[in-house]
Amino acid sequence: MGHNISQPTVRPHRQYLTHYRNNDKNMADQTTGRQLQRILHYSVTPCRPLLGLRRNECALYDVDCDEVYPRLYIGDVESARNKQYLRLIGITHVLNTAEGTRFGQVDTGHSYYRDMSGVRYMGFPLVDQPSTDISRYFYIASKFIENGINSGGKVLVHCMMGMSRSATCVLAYLMIARKMSAAEAIRTVRMHRDIRPNEGFLQQLADLDNELKRDRLYY
Repeated sequence: MGHNISQPTVRPHRQYLTHYRNNDKNMADQTTGRQLQRILHYSVTPCRPLLGLRRNECALYDVDCDEVYPRLYIGDVESARNKQYLRLIGITHVLNTAEGTRFGQVDTGHSYYRDMSGVRYMGFPLVDQPSTDISRYFYIASKFIENGINSGGKVLVHCMMGMSRSATCVLAYLMIARKMSAAEAIRTVRMHRDIRPNEGFLQQLADLDNELKRDRLYY
């Protein structure tokens, strides 16, 4: 009487190799804060005259403000406080990413723009520190900016100098709503304005970039 001899189990080495290679590729595709720092460093903002020499409304009103994407502006505290300037360029939405009364914050609010009919305001109480969790506001900021642009308005996003907090929220908007990668968003904004998000904010943008890439793989 014959006996069934079980065949030794053959481990699917090829399957395991493919799995590890895919993992290695995914790791290589991960965006890091250091990568974004390099992109920020090597992307060039076109040279422009010093503020006092600029022959436009910025010089006239002594503000530092740039249109970095159609209908979307990044500015400093003076641009946010100068209502005459805001009326001149047609701002309908103001996002203050430095709301508060502490050093380095801007103490405007809903009441500040009460005499500007039609202006919508939103404020985030952020400080410009690498440890600040700015990512909690990424999607809120993106929705506010998108609503302003889609309604035919113009949006000013500002902080104290218009370089770190405001720039980070604008970059997040371009990534979330305009489906840009973090690198593309940085290069887009840097074509129009010198921005300098701190290293903590860049890492949070890198995390957002990785999250969005994962989400879009399934759609």
